Amino acid sequence: MLELSTLLILAALVWLWFDSMRARERALALGKRACARDGLMFLDETVECIALGFARDADGRMALRRTYGFEFSDTGNNRRSGSIVMLGGEVESLYTEPYLIQ
Repeated sequence: MLELSTLLILAALVWLWFDSMRARERALALGKRACARDGLMFLDETVECIALGFARDADGRMALRRTYGFEFSDTGNNRRSGSIVMLGGEVESLYTEPYLIQ
């Protein structure tokens, strides 16, 4: 019984890792697209997971809510912060720190 429990826990961790990588790749693509759309520079070509928890989706099911942070620049001489919140595999919100429109 111990072996089965260990195997199930290991399988759940592997699933979590793969699901997190898929959500991270989606958040990365979304951040790049949002910066390109607004004429901003997406810095460091990466996002980082800054929060992870559970929340209910629109259908009332439990899903993982992941918040990814990223940095961008509007002038090339500064760094501003942004975030993307993913609920399950869907984007819940995208936020960029206020910047000057040129």
